[in-house]
Amino acid sequence: MSEAKVHPPYAETHAMARIAVTDGMDKKAVSLLEKAGHEAIVESISAEDLLNGALKEFDAIIVRSATKLTGPVLSASGDRLKVIGRAGVGVDNIDLEVAGKAGIVVVNAPRASTQSVVELTLGHLLSSIRHIPRADRGLRAGLWEKKALKGSELSGKALGLIGFGRIAQSVGNVAQALGMDVHAYDPYLPPKIAKAQNTRLHKTVDALFSNCTHVSIHCNLTEETHHLVNLERISLMPKFGKDGAECGNHIINCARGGIVDEEAVLQALESGELSSAALDVFENEPVPADHPLLQVPTFHGTPHIGAATIEAQARVGADIVANVMTVLDGNDSDCTVNRKYL
Repeated sequence: MSEAKVHPPYAETHAMARIAVTDGMDKKAVSLLEKAGHEAIVESISAEDLLNGALKEFDAIIVRSATKLTGPVLSASGDRLKVIGRAGVGVDNIDLEVAGKAGIVVVNAPRASTQSVVELTLGHLLSSIRHIPRADRGLRAGLWEKKALKGSELSGKALGLIGFGRIAQSVGNVAQALGMDVHAYDPYLPPKIAKAQNTRLHKTVDALFSNCTHVSIHCNLTEETHHLVNLERISLMPKFGKDGAECGNHIINCARGGIVDEEAVLQALESGELSSAALDVFENEPVPADHPLLQVPTFHGTPHIGAATIEAQARVGADIVANVMTVLDGNDSDCTVNRKYL
């Protein structure tokens, strides 16, 4: 998004807003706020200070995933706060209902990081089936494990996508180009969308697992999806591709931590039920070095870097600034996520 799309004359016609930016943001995005005449305070605020009303002096706050805007935090924030901007997609760190009832509009930036998450998902998928992380670790340890690292191809295999929004659809497009059959489970998706994407839509998540050797997560974390990927469902996976190759079973999660039951994945990796698992997100972050999954050679992970590209951060910053300023300007944003509570 170019700078011209953010209202340059905002400061000339509206009072300056004081905006907290607690989890960092692209410098150009901060500059957009300042050029519009607002005061941007870029610093982290502790959970204790949030509960003690640190947001009472702010008109808006822009967060990522680290800052938790719970019901008690929002209740302690007084009546000055008007808008919360989530610089990214997931909003499970914000109590949408409490915010809405307090008249606080919550907006996000759902499109900015799509390409980056798609590419990381594919990177994890390819790394899993070709043992790239394990091969690298072996080389660094002085091992030449050529015979032990026989992989498999993606072509001729079935990829299951849990959730079929923008990111999943893009992953599916690339997977089809590589010769995979794409399946999806999304109870909120009109069937015609899956059909248009040449994707088989399943009515149950169990049916998806039963048909897919590779499963990638692309849904939000809710009570419904918590530990949706469990040992029972992993055991349904077929291990064999439609081409007859014994490719094993593989799980990827670049969506939200907690959707995958990490203890179940650990058991499945140790028993051989899962051939590999790759996570960019974890139920509790940051992950300690002694996390059990990190001790398993068939697991590899990344520290929640799905949106961590130069391009995505620039887009996220510009998008969330535009959305926050739209609300401060008294207008409606099409990225409002708590509309039903307002």
